[in-house]
Amino acid sequence: MTLRPIESKLVDDLFVQGGYVLNFTNQTFAEFFRHEVGVEIYDDVYAFRGGSKGKRLIAFTQKAQPRAIAKALAALWEYLEAEHPHRATDDNRKKVSAIVERLGANPLSGGAEAGKLEPAGPQRPTEGILAALEEEFLALETMDDRPQERGYAFERFLKRWFDVWGLDARAAFRTIGEQIDGSFQHDGTTYLVEAKWHRAQTDAAMLHSFQGKIEERPIWTRGLHVSYAGYSAPSSAAFTSRRIILMDGQDIYIALNRRLDPGLVICEKARAASERKNPFAKVLELFA
Repeated sequence: MTLRPIESKLVDDLFVQGGYVLNFTNQTFAEFFRHEVGVEIYDDVYAFRGGSKGKRLIAFTQKAQPRAIAKALAALWEYLEAEHPHRATDDNRKKVSAIVERLGANPLSGGAEAGKLEPAGPQRPTEGILAALEEEFLALETMDDRPQERGYAFERFLKRWFDVWGLDARAAFRTIGEQIDGSFQHDGTTYLVEAKWHRAQTDAAMLHSFQGKIEERPIWTRGLHVSYAGYSAPSSAAFTSRRIILMDGQDIYIALNRRLDPGLVICEKARAASERKNPFAKVLELFA
C-alpha cells in the first residue's frame, strides 16, 4: 500500500519545488530521513525516478513500507509548520492527516500539536495471526525433500513474522555480486537478514561472510543471522561479532510459542551482545 496518484501530487505540491524538498540540503535531507524515519534516502532503491531530493521523496512514497511513509509525511508536515507556516493551512493538514491515517498510523493532531504523529498504541497481532505463524513455521519441517523451496519459504515466513509486528520487513533482494535474504527496520536501525535452513550447524566461515556484507555498509546498518540448526561450538569460538546478532530455530519457536514480539527479542539479543559479548544469547535464557 503506497500513495495514490492524487496523494503523490499533494506531497509534490506541498514539499517539493523544482527538485528540492523544502529547504533541505543533501546532507540535512539524508540526516532528516535517517533520524525521523530510520531510512537511508540516498539508497539506490529510491533513485529509480532520478537523483534529486524531490524525485527521491516521491520514489520513497511509492516504494517504502506504509508505516515508514506515514512517519515521513508526519515529520515533513511538522517541519513545514516550523519553516513555512503560511503553507501549513488547516485544509492541507487535513489532507496529509487523511493519508497518514490511511497508511495505518494515527491521524495528525490539530491545534498546537498539529503535525505530530501520535503514538499508534500497541500493534500486537491477533491470536489467530500468531497461531497461524506458529503453524507455518512448524510446517516447514515437512519440506525435507525440497530444500531449495524450503529455504525460500523460510525467508517468506521471516518477512511475514517481522511484518505482522510492525518491523517494515523487505523481501530478499540482490545487489551487485551478492544476495541479501531480507531486511527490516527496528528502533531507527536497518537490519539485513541472512536466513539458513540447513540440517548442519552454521560454521564460522558463513558468519564471517555475512559480517563482511554488514561492514561494507554504513555504520548504522546491523545484521541478523538466522540459522535453523544453530551454530557449532568451534564456530562460536572462532567468530567475534561486530554489528550482528544470531538466532536459531529454537529461538524462533519459543518466541512464536510464547507470542513474543520479535522486536523485543532483537533488543534483548543486542543488549546481551553489547554487555556480555554474546551475540547468540538464547531466547529461553533471555526470557526465563
